[in-house]
Amino acid sequence: MGSRRNHISLRDPGGPPHAVKEMEEGHLPVMVEEVIDLLSPVPGSFQIDATLGGGGHTLRILEANAPDGRVLGLDADPAAVERTQARLARFGDRLVVRQTNFAAIGSVAREAGFPAVDGILMDLGLSSFQLAEEGRGFSFRAAGPLDMRFDPGTGIPASELIARSSVDELTDLFRRLGEEPHARRIARAIVAERERTPIATGAQLAAVVERAVPAPRGGRSRIHPATRVFQALRIAVNRELEVLAEALEDALLLLRPGGRLVVIAYHSLEDRIVKRFVAAERRGCICPPSFPVCSCGLAPRLRPVGHQPLLPSDAEVARNPRARSARLRCAERLAA
Repeated sequence: MGSRRNHISLRDPGGPPHAVKEMEEGHLPVMVEEVIDLLSPVPGSFQIDATLGGGGHTLRILEANAPDGRVLGLDADPAAVERTQARLARFGDRLVVRQTNFAAIGSVAREAGFPAVDGILMDLGLSSFQLAEEGRGFSFRAAGPLDMRFDPGTGIPASELIARSSVDELTDLFRRLGEEPHARRIARAIVAERERTPIATGAQLAAVVERAVPAPRGGRSRIHPATRVFQALRIAVNRELEVLAEALEDALLLLRPGGRLVVIAYHSLEDRIVKRFVAAERRGCICPPSFPVCSCGLAPRLRPVGHQPLLPSDAEVARNPRARSARLRCAERLAA
């Protein structure tokens, strides 16, 4: 498997032209060489990028499955859909884009003319554009509204969630979805601060967390003290774990035999869901061990492909630090 080839650095003038262009546009798709190796898009194949984002992975897939392959791109973020549609307009009707959460992948794919596909990608990370947009509230430095919704027209913003949650509720949220060791201390600090003034921006929230968390032993930590809190809020606001479980099941039903599912996760909660899903579908039978013969009749539907999980190369992390926590898993659909 070519999991470590074709990576370039910022100083590598001989790197692939598309990679240089990605850097110029401020968008670096994570583990793109590995994704293309594993999906193996060929001319005429049908693929789904369930998390379109900046379109970096979709661009490479469209190049690989030319001249007549097609890609369905999904994204809950209307800004991402508009931006990427314009960026990839030259591919014409080979690219079909829908603004929707990938929980709806099954119904949307069938409506768009993709009832059976050869590959599906889910890159579960935030895009550089989302982090850079002040009005979205994803960044610790954001001076705009603390929103964090992928689709600003759905659900409630993070500011409302922290404004109406109790200390116990915030503590549970930070522990369960952020795996934050100082969850209760931070929850108390948030509730105390909001009694003085509403916490309306990412920068405000980050400052509250930073004051509440004890200084790390041995100097400054590698990650910002508010990282886990922001993660937990974003997951809760967008129902990310529930949506992922729904999307995996529907994605499996769309894959043709031999089709591949590739998922890139960025924290243990997401990666654990993907790992357990693949393991269950690899096993098939769900009968208790005490049963002498299988009575459920469930056959395996997936087989893992390659090392699990696959990690980004050192070279990629050096040129794109956001790839550092990426964990990629791939599985192939077995014949029914």
